[in-house]
Amino acid sequence: MTAKGKDIFKDRIRPRSVDMVNRPPKRRHLPSLGSFATFEVAAKHLSFTLAASELHVTQAAISQHIRGLEKSLNCQLFLRKHNSMELTAEGRLLLQAVTHGLDRLSDAIAQVGQGGDERTITLSGTYAGMSNFVKPLVDAYRADHPHIQFTLLASDENDHLQDFEEVDIAIVCGNERSEIGDHLTPLFSEIVDPVCSPDYLAAHGPFDGPKDLLRADIMELHRFHWSSEAIGWYPLRWSDWFHHHAGEIDAPVPAFMTNSYGMLVQSAIAGQGVILGWRHHVYKPLEDGQLVRIFDLPLNSGRNYYLKLKPRARQKPHITAFVDYLKAAIDAIPMLHD
Repeated sequence: MTAKGKDIFKDRIRPRSVDMVNRPPKRRHLPSLGSFATFEVAAKHLSFTLAASELHVTQAAISQHIRGLEKSLNCQLFLRKHNSMELTAEGRLLLQAVTHGLDRLSDAIAQVGQGGDERTITLSGTYAGMSNFVKPLVDAYRADHPHIQFTLLASDENDHLQDFEEVDIAIVCGNERSEIGDHLTPLFSEIVDPVCSPDYLAAHGPFDGPKDLLRADIMELHRFHWSSEAIGWYPLRWSDWFHHHAGEIDAPVPAFMTNSYGMLVQSAIAGQGVILGWRHHVYKPLEDGQLVRIFDLPLNSGRNYYLKLKPRARQKPHITAFVDYLKAAIDAIPMLHD
């Protein structure tokens, strides 16, 4: 080939080569992020009804999202049976990828939003859980680690507070939240005991059995407490305690009711009556002698409390150090494990 021919050949291929170098990278053709998030929730529950409840949308909306996703991917993700559902092989493969991807995205968002703060720990739970259980443990930890900053977020109305991007650790109740693993650690069972102040016991006791409580001032949580969005599980009442320990006795009419468990505990400490003491809520007043267990007749609800640790939080030494402390502190409270 002549020199002129080489130049012509070079001129012909240069524009194409330049175009290839400067061409923007090919975009990923993916369904919407919302479709993947909806699929993850539906796959977790294996129920469009429960997924709709968690996401606060209609069941029809969930079905539409899933049908659209299946159409985009050209495959079936769920096997729909008469009274149940299960994931197909493709659905199981997608769930693993979606969970991993959303966790990484959540971690990245949190890191961008927090600017790499290595001193703050954010916990969430119910009002009673934060004030009666978590706060005393946090106070004890801060006494030895004053450089660590804490944010405690409490709500009885927002069940999705645990999913707030700022939250590192959530204390949750129930057996249905998700599978136990690196992110969800069982802490203790939910157990209640009749408790009152020492002065009240001295003035109105002794109480030798359930029948003696018929002459006591019974105080109880109002049903409104149990209807809160973040506490939406079966209520535990005096009627349940009497049914378990003395089925022939009807629970007395409460002398005082409130939807605030903190107020109920303070009323008991003030010597105004007898309450059902959730052990993780009253362990500190019991240790301090402000409350006493009347007799050894506990009631186990069958539920458990868990520590939910966000994936990004597992990579932060100051958070994992506090988690280790929290577990050790809980193990050191004997009444939580009786």
